[in-house]
Parts: sequence; structure tokens; C-alpha cells
Amino acid sequence: MAEVIEKNKAGHEGGTALSFITGAPVASVETNLMRAHAYAALFCLIIAALFGTAIAIKLVQPEFLSGHVETTWGSMRANHTQGILFGWLGNAFIAFLYFAVPRLAGRPVMSRALGWLLFALWNAGVVLLGWTLVTINLPDTFWAIKPLEWTEFPLAVNLVTELCLGLMAWQFIPPLARKPNDDGMYVSSWYIIGGLTFTLFAFPVGSLVPQLVPGAIGAAFSGLWIHDSIGLFVTPFALAIAFYVIPVRTKLPIYSHFLSMLGFWLLFFVYPLNGIHHYVYSSIPMDTQRAAIAASIIMGFDVILVVFNLLMSLRRQGALVSRDIPLRFVWTGVVMYLVVSLQGSLQAIMPMQRYIHFTDWVIGHSHLAMLGFATFVTLGGIAHIWERSLGSRYHRGYMNLAYWLILSGLMIMLVDLTVAGLVQGQLWNSGAPWMDSVRISHGYWLVRAASAAPILAGFALFIAGMFTGISNRNTSGSQPLPNTGAQLPQTNHG
Repeated sequence: MAEVIEKNKAGHEGGTALSFITGAPVASVETNLMRAHAYAALFCLIIAALFGTAIAIKLVQPEFLSGHVETTWGSMRANHTQGILFGWLGNAFIAFLYFAVPRLAGRPVMSRALGWLLFALWNAGVVLLGWTLVTINLPDTFWAIKPLEWTEFPLAVNLVTELCLGLMAWQFIPPLARKPNDDGMYVSSWYIIGGLTFTLFAFPVGSLVPQLVPGAIGAAFSGLWIHDSIGLFVTPFALAIAFYVIPVRTKLPIYSHFLSMLGFWLLFFVYPLNGIHHYVYSSIPMDTQRAAIAASIIMGFDVILVVFNLLMSLRRQGALVSRDIPLRFVWTGVVMYLVVSLQGSLQAIMPMQRYIHFTDWVIGHSHLAMLGFATFVTLGGIAHIWERSLGSRYHRGYMNLAYWLILSGLMIMLVDLTVAGLVQGQLWNSGAPWMDSVRISHGYWLVRAASAAPILAGFALFIAGMFTGISNRNTSGSQPLPNTGAQLPQTNHG
């Protein structure tokens, strides 16, 4: 029994060491698939960021790109949000899974052919088709843009998305779940399995069901995916990256197995209830609204536990964090995770909702989540796998400058939108004319548009850092071997 308990704590203090850190052989890795998804992710990141920049400019210059249905504010906003969620983060998560799952599971993914099918469907059938249909906005319900937050892609695209989620689950869950490797199942594996499983079921509930039921009932269902897209898709994979990268870069175990498991189960049992807090003061029953508020507050405590566990795993590692660029990206994302989650718990409370609902405070909050938390952690994960994959180039100077540019742009945007939201809320609650808030917001919106410049420059430098610099010639990465499950001797497995 003691041996079983010890194995279940693999990778944590007091548990067995992880084989992908200590040097045991790992299964073959589909490096070509990893790179393909990474390239697609970064391409989509630039395109989605350009959509976001365009809609920010339209707030201060409404005539910018006007006169065409494909360049309306609403269409470009939908392409921005869906491009970030599926094009950038979805591809980046899959790229990381191709690197991490064989190491975590001790066996390869299910199928190379399945991988290329998933790549084609995800990028052509979800991202590109979704962008195209939103841009032309056909009148037919099945092909038209949907009026649902974070799932604006048409129903036709949603069906392809659900198919892709099923293929992802088949590609990555069996290697992890068939039988734990000699280390047992590490916490990153739990988050990967949880994210794949819950997203597979949450997406149709929050994205398809609202189209079938009317009024407040449909809104209640849509509230599930509004937040489950973040809590059950983005957060589990971002945390899987954090729990993977931190021990590998520090060569130290995660602080607490108990906190790892407590944080995991609280996330998946509590987060699905959060989304209704987007509809506080609506016609949805008050008991449902109060349950969402309570769940939001509980999630704040859960995030405190998770972040405490991760930061305690980095204690006395300040010098390493400052010079290790992938680790610094991840550390920054973890800190942002704490800030944005506590902010979310606060703004779910009804008195705060009354003040900031519909203001730019909420826009700043969403960017802190998707850019501050998810993107920083994911960029750290991509930098990590790129640095450690055979044949990949990695330019440390460009990566370092990219970090500071993106961080500075985010901070400018966050402070600007937060202050703008407070000013707007004060004016609205004072009974001042609506146009007063529009006029006073103009300066804040101008700063918001300008903050895109360092962010875009940072993204460009990050990409440049993946194509320049010294090529990795040692055996620390993985090679595109036949997917036979054969073991590949390697010296550095993180």
C-alpha cells in the first residue's frame, strides 16, 4: 500500500521522481505534428490579434474599414475571440500535447494518421471555415454567425469542432489512461484528461443547446460555455503546461500532491456553475444566479490553492525565473491567473456587478485572462518544447524582448481599460447622459488601440525567435520516428 501511495504522488515532494525528468527513455514523439500545430497556432495568433487591433481602432475611428459587411465591428470581434480560442490556444495546446503526452504516458499517441486528420479538420474545418463564414455572414441559420458569446462560429462549424474534440480525446486520453507508467499518473496528465473529457461534453451544451431552447433558458445554457470555454478548456491545458514546465525547468518536484488533487477536483466540480454570473440581474431565476455567484467565490479560493502550490514549487528560484525565459513566461501567467481569478470572484458579487457590468472593466478582465494568463503560460510552453526539440532554432534574445513587449502592452491595456470601466460605471450610476460616457471613453480607447503595437511586436519577435538563433543539435528533444511505441534513448526528457 505504501508503494501505491508513493507512486500516486509522482512528481511531488515526498513522491517518486518523474521519468521524463530523471532520464528514463520516452516513447516516440510526433515532432512533425507538434511543429505543424505550433506554426498554425502562431499564424492564427497574429491574424486574431490583427482582428482585435482593427476593432480597437474602430472604437476611436468608426469609419476605419467601413462600408463592408466583412469589416463590421461585430464580425471582426467574433473572428478575434474565436481565432484566439480555437486558432491560437487550441493549436498551441495540441502542439504541447504531442510533446508532453508521450513523456507523461510512457507511450506514443494513438495514431499519426489521426493526427494529420485532426490537424486538417481543426485548421480548415474550424478556424478557416469559421473565419470565412463569419466574414461573409450567410443568412441561413446553419451557416450564419451565432449571437452567443465565445461561440460565435456558425452551427456548421460547431459540428466540426465537436468532431475534433472527440478526435483529440481519442488521440491523447488512451495513452495516458490505459495504464499509468512506472511513475504513476502525474498531475499534468489529470488536467489533460479532465480538459479533453469535460470540453467534449460542455461545448455542445453551451454552444448548440441554446439554439434549440428559447429565452432565459437558452441564455442559462449559453452561460455554461461562456465560462466553460475558459474553465474547462483553456484553464486545464494551461495548468497542465505550468505543472509540466515548472518541475522540468527547476529540476525540483511540485510542492504538494494534496493541493494538486484538491485544485483539480474543485476546478471541474465548481467551474461549470460560474457562467450564469454573466446574467446577474437578468430574468434567470435568482437561485441560479446566486449559485453562480457562490461558485465564483469558491473558485477564487481554488485558484489561491493552485497558485500557492505552483509558486511554492518555485521558492528560492527567483534567480532562475529571471533568466529562464520559458519559465518566466509561465511564472508570469501563473501570477496573472491569481489576479484575474480574484478579480472575477469580486466582480461576480452583485454590488460590484451593478457598478461595472457592460463597462470596459470587463474587457480588461477578459484580456487579463486570455492574454495575461492563458497566452503567457502557453507561450512559455511553446518556447519550452521548441528549445528542447531536435533541429529547432531558438533565439534567446528575441524571446526575452518578446516577453517584455507583450507584458508592457498588456499592462498598458489592463490599467487603461480598468480605469475606463470605473469612470464609465461612475457616470452611468450618476444618471449622466449616455453620450458623456462615450466622449470621456474616447481617450481611453485611443490608449487601448495604441497598446496593440508592443503586443503585436512581441508576437512577431517570439515567432522570429523560433526561426533564428542556434539550432538544437543534441538529443534533448524528440525525433519524428515511426509511431510504434518503441523507446528512444534520450538524455534530457523535459
